[in-house]
Amino acid sequence: MKLVLANLFRAAALVLLLILLFRTEWLSFLLLPLTSNNAPAVYTQNSLPHLAASHLFLVAISIVGSAVLAILGGIFVTRKSGEDFLPLSRAIANAGQTFPPVAVLALAVPATGFGAGPTLIALFLYGLLPIFENTVSGLKQVSPSVLDAADGMGMNGTQRLFQVELPLALPLILEGLKVATVINIGTATIGSTVAAKGLGEVIIAGLISDNTAFILQGGLIVGLMAVLIYDAMGLIENAITERIGLRPA
Repeated sequence: MKLVLANLFRAAALVLLLILLFRTEWLSFLLLPLTSNNAPAVYTQNSLPHLAASHLFLVAISIVGSAVLAILGGIFVTRKSGEDFLPLSRAIANAGQTFPPVAVLALAVPATGFGAGPTLIALFLYGLLPIFENTVSGLKQVSPSVLDAADGMGMNGTQRLFQVELPLALPLILEGLKVATVINIGTATIGSTVAAKGLGEVIIAGLISDNTAFILQGGLIVGLMAVLIYDAMGLIENAITERIGLRPA
């Protein structure tokens, strides 16, 4: 029953997202009461599918960059040679998460100009903390007896890392990636303030014109994308962990 309800929710969310992206006019009768002074109920200044694709592209690029640095950093600080750097690395990752994205954009624009550059920097910094912390936690939770068994089998450090530690830490690492992705999907909307293409354009257009219909459109699309992508990543995580034997099939 739970599976049926979950699938119904997924289908309903996907259908609503597709309508909002490709056939928003079908919902104009619901959006019209949110407008005033004969303002349009449906955002038509730019292609919504194009804005959504640009939005997700920014998120994907930033998450890849964050994941590479955060996972490598997590591996480094859980080795004996790098454990002294854990407090510093954690402080840097925390600073990236707590620094306001507006401030990051303001500092990055003079160096990179307007457009995608400042937004990618802000998203990259925001994605570091959850991936780094989950990588460290995942690697640290591996049982010492398992590590001793790997050593007893004659594995060197590299073999032990890739054949034992990372597979066992994988569920937590994937969870960090999921959290970072959802955070960045929402945060990417602010990139439109520095001329980065994304769904923030719809929300900002609504704020400027005092058009609640535009704000609701943009917010719903971003929210539905975040929910569906998080859910899809969860299904992928389950499939991977089942395949490597960390979860019963």
